[in-house]
Amino acid sequence: MALKSYKPITPGQRGLILVDRSHLHKGGPVKGLTKGLTKSGGRNNAGRITARHRGGGHKRSYRVIDFKRARKDVPAKVVRLEHDPNRTAFIALIEYEGDGELAYIIAPQRLQPGDVVMASDKQLDVQPGNAMPLSEIPIGTIIHNIEMKPGKGGQIARAAGTYAQLVGRDAGYAMLRLKSGEVRMVRAECMATVGAVSNSDNMNQNLGKAGRNRWKGRRPQTRGVAMNPVDHPHGGGEGRTSGGRHPVTPWGKPTKGMRTRGKKPSDRLIVRSRHLRKKKRR
Repeated sequence: MALKSYKPITPGQRGLILVDRSHLHKGGPVKGLTKGLTKSGGRNNAGRITARHRGGGHKRSYRVIDFKRARKDVPAKVVRLEHDPNRTAFIALIEYEGDGELAYIIAPQRLQPGDVVMASDKQLDVQPGNAMPLSEIPIGTIIHNIEMKPGKGGQIARAAGTYAQLVGRDAGYAMLRLKSGEVRMVRAECMATVGAVSNSDNMNQNLGKAGRNRWKGRRPQTRGVAMNPVDHPHGGGEGRTSGGRHPVTPWGKPTKGMRTRGKKPSDRLIVRSRHLRKKKRR
């Protein structure tokens, strides 16, 4: 993937850097693979805002993605790559041989129109887009769209540029090294797709203007230190203040580094915490 920079012939183009999408499909999605999508504006069922700084944005239709890859041993041809406004990764439209059934999958890197992909319970070629159980994937392979429970559909490594590496197998479990540095175990029967997720340059974009964020449904954020004491614990003070020694949320809960993850039954499957890298740097 490449990045596009613009000559600033308008103020909004000054500093604008976007992902080049010239290789993607120009038209709309396949209508039979879409659903309506209603916006909540960050509000819950009582109409109260529970997620701040959301609202507005362009109307979207949801593309139904096949995260399960449940249709096994049937080759599918990649028809085209598309942009999906609901996720950072690109998606690929595939057409199965025989009946011509269409489906969307998350597009891995180096997948091109015309390529053939397949899902199977047996070992396949290690090519981007092929899906198989972790028990059949060679150790050291880069994978994405990994199930956490057999048959539930991929949940791990679905965002742009993400991937995991299969580093070992033991007693019915596969050991994965995630992009965060965490090493965790997953049942070996779980499906995974070969390759890293496409659009790795997504993180290097510079939107150039606030309006481009508004198109995405993101409203402006006001820093706590710019508020009054009645509005935020960081507010007030003479002159410019840093907000105090311990950063907190507007409701006084510690933030910016404070760990909020509670105890979960799946903790026993984490072999190495992602926080160990930070401790070593200190």
